[in-house]
Amino acid sequence: MTVRKLRMAKTRPRLPEWFRTRLPSGELQRKFNETKATVKDNTLHTVCQEARCPNIHECWAAKDATFMVAGQECTRTCKFCAVGSIKIPPPLDENEPSNLADAVATMDLNHAVITVVNRDDLPDSGAAHYRRCLEAVREKSPDVSLELLCSDLAGDHDALADLLVGLKLDVFAHNVECVPRLDLRVRDRRASFTQSIGILKEAKRLRPDIFTKSSIMVGLGETDEEITEALKLLRNAGVDLVTIGQYLAPSPKHLPVDRFPEPIRYDEWSSQIEEMGFSGWACGPLVRSSYKAGELLARASARLRTEKE
Repeated sequence: MTVRKLRMAKTRPRLPEWFRTRLPSGELQRKFNETKATVKDNTLHTVCQEARCPNIHECWAAKDATFMVAGQECTRTCKFCAVGSIKIPPPLDENEPSNLADAVATMDLNHAVITVVNRDDLPDSGAAHYRRCLEAVREKSPDVSLELLCSDLAGDHDALADLLVGLKLDVFAHNVECVPRLDLRVRDRRASFTQSIGILKEAKRLRPDIFTKSSIMVGLGETDEEITEALKLLRNAGVDLVTIGQYLAPSPKHLPVDRFPEPIRYDEWSSQIEEMGFSGWACGPLVRSSYKAGELLARASARLRTEKE
């Protein structure tokens, strides 16, 4: 396989005119302000805020939030990611599960996404810790819907089983990030589309009762045809939910943006996804993997109920 030499972004390109977000108003604004005040008053930390997510108003107004556990730095060095890298991270925080549970309860969330950094330094890649975090949240907030945006656990299916079997979880998510051809250019050498597909497929085998989910970024050098093929591979692996969004370089040191597909292209991908039989999807320039995750889950659940009737 031929891999193009890595080019770094020298300057940040001007964003197209369709990169605009609408601020909430009325009841949605009130709910957003309420969540924001809770976060500030209790000194809570969310990925939504720290990553300056453009969709924070929509998600917080819907009582959705995303938290990152297992540290602030990752053992991998993917060329698209803003998270810092470290070979040997600090030990896991034993108080993190209870602190996370307190944060979710305090924010009175409807849907919580728990995302993680890669922990290749740990024998189980952090699986046991992730489970403790999710169980703590579930115990304190039994009515909140829970989504885990997980690492590939270094392809360890035994660790995946220890994590998922018997766990009260609504969505297991793992992002393939890019099309297969771009793996070596975009992702850490320890990651691959094939390994990610293996984790997603095994998660569905272990837990056919929960939704599986993945995400693809565009603007990394892929073609439209490759996006279609990647979607087919995800569906063949039993993935239920998928999101597609625009890659934006976090800094000049990251991969440059290759293209900005127009909104109509995302509509076409949405049509393809529906035809392939996915249960839920979100496609758009500003869509991120956890974009309005609670709403996506609710729509997918309603769709399945309708199909069974």
